Amino acid sequence: MSTSITHFATTDVRFPTSRHLDGSDAMNPDPDYSAAYLTLGTESEQGHGFVFTIGRGNDVQVAAIESLREHIVGLPLEETLANMGALARRLNDDSQLRWLGPEKGVMHMAIGAVVNALWDLRARRENKPLWLLLSELSPEEIADLVDFRYLSDALTREEALEILRASEAGRAERIALLRERGYPAYTTTPGWLGYSDEKLARLCREAMDEGFQLIKLKVGGSVDDDVRRMGIAREVCGPDVKIAIDANQRWDVQEGIDWLSQLAPFSPEWIEEPTSPDDILGHAAIRAGVAPMKVATGEHVQNRIVFKQLLQAKGLDILQIDATRVAGVNENIANLLLAAKFGVPVCPHAGGVGLCEAVQHLSMFDFVAVSGSWDGRWVEFVDHLHEHFEVPTDVREGRYWAPEAPGAGFGMKAASLADHTYPTGPVWAE
Repeated sequence: MSTSITHFATTDVRFPTSRHLDGSDAMNPDPDYSAAYLTLGTESEQGHGFVFTIGRGNDVQVAAIESLREHIVGLPLEETLANMGALARRLNDDSQLRWLGPEKGVMHMAIGAVVNALWDLRARRENKPLWLLLSELSPEEIADLVDFRYLSDALTREEALEILRASEAGRAERIALLRERGYPAYTTTPGWLGYSDEKLARLCREAMDEGFQLIKLKVGGSVDDDVRRMGIAREVCGPDVKIAIDANQRWDVQEGIDWLSQLAPFSPEWIEEPTSPDDILGHAAIRAGVAPMKVATGEHVQNRIVFKQLLQAKGLDILQIDATRVAGVNENIANLLLAAKFGVPVCPHAGGVGLCEAVQHLSMFDFVAVSGSWDGRWVEFVDHLHEHFEVPTDVREGRYWAPEAPGAGFGMKAASLADHTYPTGPVWAE
C-alpha cells in the first residue's frame, strides 16, 4: 500500500530586521525579512519550502500557499516525487488557479513553495543535498522537469538536451572541484542604503579580509549620496576588488542612464534592477545607454517567459535567478537552460532570509550539469539570519562550500519558527 501525503502546515514567520536597517534599499527602506513557510509530507518525514517577503503581506502569501492544500494532501508520495515535472505542470495548469496569474504573482510563488518543499523532501529521502541529486539526473530526466511551453521559439527540448549532454562527460570532475574549492560568492553585507559611511567603510574592509573579491552597494536614494558612498567603497577596496551596484527598480529609463553616468567613473561591475522588472525594452535601452557597464536583473522577474524575452531583446548581461520568486526548482532549471543557450552567466539573488541556503544548490547544479562554468559567476551572500536554519550556509574565503546534508536548504529550526511566528511568537509579543 503506497504512502500518501497527509501533512501540510503553513506558518507566517517574520524577523524584525528593520530595527537595524538590515536589508534597506532605495525602494524598501524598512524591511522585516519574512517567510511564508510550508512543511509537507507524512507524520514521519517532511520537506520544507517558503516564499520570501519583507513583512506586510506575508499573511497574503501564507494564505495563497494554504489554498493549495487540497491539491497536495492525499497524493501518493512516491509517485509524486518521481514525477516532479508532471506535478509542477498540473499545479500551473489548474484552470481556476491559472486565472489568478497566469504564472505570476502570489499564486505562482505559492506553487513554487510547494514544488520546493517536495524537492526538499525528495532530497532528504534520497539522503543527498539537492545540488547533487539534480546533478546526478540524466539529461532526459532533467529535461522532463521543464515546461517548454512558451519557450520553444528560444529554447526547444532538443536544444536543452544538447546543452545537458555536452556537459555530462565532465560532471564527476566538476563535483570534485566544487567540493575542493567551493563556489564563488560576493557579498551585499556592506552595502545597505541605511548604513552610515563609517559602517560602510568598516564592512568593506571586513569583506576584503574575508576573501570577497566582489561587493555590492545599494544605490538610488540620492545621486550625491551614491557618488559619495561609491567613492568611499572604491577608496577602501582599491582598484582590484569589484563593486556592483543595485537600484532595486528605482529609475525610469532615461533617469537611470543619466544617474549611472555619474557613477561610471567608479567602474561598477554591474547595475542591478535599474528599472521595472517587467520593462524588457527599458532594460535593453539602459543596457545600450550605459555600455560597457553590465546590466543584471532577475530578482523580481516573475517567470521563464519574461527571462526568455529579456535574453531575446538583449536586455541583460547577467541573469539573476531567485529561489522563491518563480514556481520552484523546475522553473529555475528552465531559466538556467535559457541562460546557457544565450551564453549569459547566472549570478543568483540571495539577499533575504534563507535565500542563500536555497539558491546555492541551483548554482552548484548549474556548474556541474548545465553551463559547466563558474567564470564570471558569483552567488550573492548576505550575512543575516543563517543561524535559524538547520543547515546554514558555509561561506569562507569568499566562497560557498558545497553542503553535504540531505535536503534543499529550506528547513528552519523549530525554535526559530516558534519564536518568530507573527504576531504571536515571543519576538513579536514583546
